[in-house]
Order: sequence, then structure tokens, then C-alpha cells
Amino acid sequence: MLTWVHGAVRLRSVPNEIEGDRPGAAAGYRHDLDGLRGLAIALVVVFHVWMGRVSGGVDVFLVLSGFFFTGMLLRRIETTDAIGLGYTVRRTVRRLLPALCLVLAAVLAATVLAQPYTRWADISAQTLASALYYQNWYLAGAELDYLAPDPSVSPLQHLWSMAVQGQFYLLMLLVVGVWSWTLRHRGRLLVWLGGFGVASFWYAASGSAQHQAWTYYDSGARAWELLVGAALAVAAPWISIPKSVRAILAVVGLGMVISCGLLIDGGTEFPGPAALYPVLATAALIVSGMNTGTAPRPWTNRLLATPLLVELGALAYSLYLWHWPVLIFYLTEYGESSPGIGGGILVIAVSLVLAVATQRLIETPLRLRLSTTRSGVAARSRRGIGAAVSVLGIAVLAAALSWQAVVRANPAHPAAELAVNRYPGAAALFEEIAVEPEPMRPTVFEGPLDAPAPTSDGCITSSREVRVCTYGDVNAARTIALVGGSHSEHWLPALELLASEHQFRIVTYLKESCPLTLADQPSYALAPFPECRAWSIEVLDLLAEHRPEWLFTIGTRPRWDEGDYVPTEFIDVWTALADRGLNVLAIRDVPWLRRGEVHYRAVDCLAQRGTPYSCGMDRAAALAPENPAELPASRHPNIFPLDLSDAICRPDRCLAAEGNVLIYRDEHHLTASYARSLAPELGRRIGEITQWW
Repeated sequence: MLTWVHGAVRLRSVPNEIEGDRPGAAAGYRHDLDGLRGLAIALVVVFHVWMGRVSGGVDVFLVLSGFFFTGMLLRRIETTDAIGLGYTVRRTVRRLLPALCLVLAAVLAATVLAQPYTRWADISAQTLASALYYQNWYLAGAELDYLAPDPSVSPLQHLWSMAVQGQFYLLMLLVVGVWSWTLRHRGRLLVWLGGFGVASFWYAASGSAQHQAWTYYDSGARAWELLVGAALAVAAPWISIPKSVRAILAVVGLGMVISCGLLIDGGTEFPGPAALYPVLATAALIVSGMNTGTAPRPWTNRLLATPLLVELGALAYSLYLWHWPVLIFYLTEYGESSPGIGGGILVIAVSLVLAVATQRLIETPLRLRLSTTRSGVAARSRRGIGAAVSVLGIAVLAAALSWQAVVRANPAHPAAELAVNRYPGAAALFEEIAVEPEPMRPTVFEGPLDAPAPTSDGCITSSREVRVCTYGDVNAARTIALVGGSHSEHWLPALELLASEHQFRIVTYLKESCPLTLADQPSYALAPFPECRAWSIEVLDLLAEHRPEWLFTIGTRPRWDEGDYVPTEFIDVWTALADRGLNVLAIRDVPWLRRGEVHYRAVDCLAQRGTPYSCGMDRAAALAPENPAELPASRHPNIFPLDLSDAICRPDRCLAAEGNVLIYRDEHHLTASYARSLAPELGRRIGEITQWW
């Protein structure tokens, strides 16, 4: 993080502070904030490695980043009468990019060696996003939740926070620069920052309630956390607090920092109002050590200034860079969802060794001023390191850009239709026809793109908005409403073929990750999702108004251990639909590919010399012996279960491909090609129930 680098080179937080806690410390230097960085990085690493959740440590860094950087800009203006744009940019780049380039180069190399080639395009794109400081927007655009570590997670996911801070630095250069050209009164700047901060907090609060996955990475929603630190740097000369209040602030602040990750799951609640917890805790610790005069800082601040935490704080930037990719590649190598005690210790040890080496061999030499290394071996070493890092950075960008160019020059185009005689797909199972081997279609590159129309035409929403679209025979009198999340959506290609043949229209009500639910946090969800409930209620009202003849939606969910089931929330929705007089075709969900608790993409497995058989999973692990929707549906006369498991799985195993057709485009969504091959069997089942044909 940007602030960690500044801390490591001992920037003072405010211009009028007193001697540091250590004898001989430079005036104004805050060893306790170094220690706070050390505590924060320790929490980040421990929570990532063993607890699989957000600790709040990154939010601590965001506040400190705003505090240190803004304070540095103010001091430069006060001492040189200019913001020194060129100097500030060069100085920041010199302290940030060398270590980042090294880590990005290591990740690219490890990806080529350890990851399937189907993942190279995404990693190269994320490498560019990380190097150019827009990784947060890349992840937001990809609709990726901040996930707990497992082998399927990007080794560069954690760099979103660096992108947010880099963008903030550019913004602060502009804001402070404009302020320096006008009336240089700290009160005016404080008002500006306060206004921006309030607007950002409101945006974060409303965004987290509506679309948390996007808001988590949104710079506008994160800005208020950095602006709190920036405002403290501006207001520092005016802050004077009694000793007893300082002591209380310090103790409470430290307790809140340590307990944050235990009490709040930041991955599902930040940067909304819940983020006030770590932000205010950090602000309390900053304020408690300000302007103490000749009196010692509170004992809590002195505790943070102990050598172990201070040294760990100096390593925080490089340790943050290294720990996540080391963890992800460890999990990838062993196919685990958690490293366990021994593996976690190994991950942390390797990360620490790499962090120390990066700091001593790259960061520290390049931080030295040229005037101190103008002659001799030190100067040559510094220039050599700088040249090597520059070459490495160019190589990283060239490699990432080259692979992106290859991908764009050779785009994958899934076939709209496959010859049934060569690619029977599901017919190989439900018609038991002989299949001559052919090259699999879609290919491993085409598979992830072989999605139904709503994915590309915007008819499946990721926001609170209810979007209604029509497919099939749009002029037909009969209607099937396709309702729910992406696991309802992936049946659309089959329904479209049936609609064309039997003259009915398909009206879609689709929202990502949102089966119809009346609960804020369904039992199958990892976190509260009140937006889904609000969307579902509106959809239920629209269905009651438009009254389609049939609804088509998912009727089961997979269990994390073995088999599948019908969540109670689904049954509640069935009752609500019955109350509205609506009939439902409840399709059994497809198996979700996983090994133990770790999900995997079929295309990645196949790209690593896997076979359709080895890249599948045992049917008993994926599905219960009987459709679990049958019994609860018998109590609901409006629910008609559909089960096409025998057209997806063999009696003993669910393969990754059947009839020369790839079944899965990722871990648990059907390819459009395989869905189309299911149309005859799906049509037979629907015809029996609806009597439409």
C-alpha cells in the first residue's frame, strides 16, 4: 500500500509534532503508526491464511494512506511554496513500482508454470490492470465478489486496494494543488475534504445495500476512508485533547482494530457503514498520539511503537504484495481450500522471506537519495537495481500485452449450432446413441463464452433493477416466465428451441446470484443479500400482474458436503406463488463441479491434460439418489418438478463433456451448446406436464 512505503521512509505525519517515542527519534515521527501498520498487516495475513475473511486491516491502511500522503503534500507546500508535482510523482513511483513489478513478474512466471493456459488471458489482463492501477475497476467490471482464498481465485485479487490508493493520490494532488493556488487556509481544505467524504460515505452506504460486489471495489465508495485520514492531517494543528481522553481513545481504538475481523465480515459489508468500525478505530489511534507536547503518548501508542511491530510495519508493503499470491499458488498446488496450520505457517514464512529480500535488495537501495550514493559501489548498485527493475517492468508489460494481443487476434467464437450427427451432446445419454469421437466443442477457449443471450444482451441484471425481456416466439399467446438467477438463465437456449417449435414466448426475469427468495439471508447464501429479496418481491408482484401460464425456475441447490436439497426459502417462494395462483416448472439444478470444498472449472481441468471423465465428479457426491424436490412438491399442487439429471450424468459419474459437447462453461453453468442438446428431452418433460404439445 502506498502509505506503508511512506511510513518506511519515515515521513512525518504532521509538521508540528514533538519528538518520537524512541530516544533520538526525528521530531514528529510516529513510531506507533509504524506499529499500527505492522499490526494491520499481521491481521490481514492471518485472516487471509486461516480464517478466509477480511480483517479490516486494509481499511486501516486506507486511513493511514490518506493521512500520510496528505500530510506530506501540506509539508511540501509549507516548506517549498509549491506542491512539486514532478518530484512527488517520481518519488512515489520510485517507492512503489519496483516491488510491484517484481511480484507481477513472479506471478506471471508461476501462472505459466502452475496454472492451466485457459487462465493465462485473465491473469495477463489483471497484470496490466495491477501495473496501471485500475485493478479495482477490472474486478468490479467482472462482477467478482471479494472471495476467500481458494485455487480458483486470482493471485492478483488483493491488488485492488493499491489501485484505489493510487487513484486517490492523483485526486489529492489535484485537490491540494488547486487549494495551494487559491486561499491557503486549512479550514477551506478541510471543508472540501469533509464534503467529498460525506458524499463518498453516502454513496458507499447506498451502494453496499444495492450492489455490494461492485461497491466493494468502487473508488468513489472507498474514498471516504482515505479522506478521513486526509482530514486528520489537515486538522492536526488544531487537535488538542486531554490526556485522559487520549488514553481512552487509544485503548478503544486498539481493541476495535484487533476485534474488527472477528465481529464483522468486511468482505460482505464494507465499504458501507460497517467500515466505520475500523476507520474510526484508526482515527482514534492517530488522534491519541497527536500534539502531546512534552508528555509521553498513551501506553497503548507506546505499545504499538515496540520494535517488533515497527519492523513488521516497515515490511508491510512488500509482505502485502507477496502473501496473497504465495497463498493462492500453495492452494493451487495442493488443491485445497485452506492451507491448515502447517501449510499456513509455511505460506507466512515464505512470504516473510520474500518480503525481507524485496525490502533489502530492491526497496531500500532505491529509496536512498542519489546524493548519498553518488560514488563507489553503492551508486553503481543503485543504478544497476534501477535498470534491472526497469527492464523487468517493461518485460512484464510486454508479456501481458503480447498475450492479450494473441487473445484478441484469435477470438473464440462458440458455434451457434453443432451438427447433431457429430455432436449429439445430451442425446448420447437419453437416446443412448453411439458416438464417434470428434474434437470437443465448444473448445476450452470457447467454453467460457458459450453463454445464453441474456449474459451478453443485458437481460440478466446485477443491480436492483428488474429487467423484463422476451425471447422465443414473441407474438405467441402462451408464455413461460424464466425466473431467477444464472442457473435459471442457462436453460434459455433449450427453451428457445422449444419456443420456436411449439409457438410460445419466454419472458425473462433474471438477476445474477438471485434465485427467488423472501429472506434477506437465505440459508444457502454466504452473506446477507437484501437486494435479492427486494428484487424478488417486485418480480412476484409483476408475475401476479402479468400472469404467465407457467414459471420456469430452479427447484434445488447443491449441498456443500454431498448431494442436493430443497432450501426452506424455496418452499416459502412456492407458497407465495401458490397464493398468486401461479404454476411452476421447478427444474433440478445441475451438479456443481468440486473436489471436496474446492470448485473448479471444467475448461481448466481439461486444459491440464484432464479427460471428460477425470474432470467430472461422482454422481453420488453431486446428487441425491432421488430428486429432493419431489416430496415437498407433493404438498404444493402448483409445483411440478423436472429432473434432467440422467441427460447430464451417467449412473455413476457426471462427466465434463458428453456426446463430444462440453457440458460446463465454468464450475456449474451449462454451455449454451449443451443446453440446446437437452431441448428434446426437456421438451418431452414439459409437454407431459403442460399438455401444450
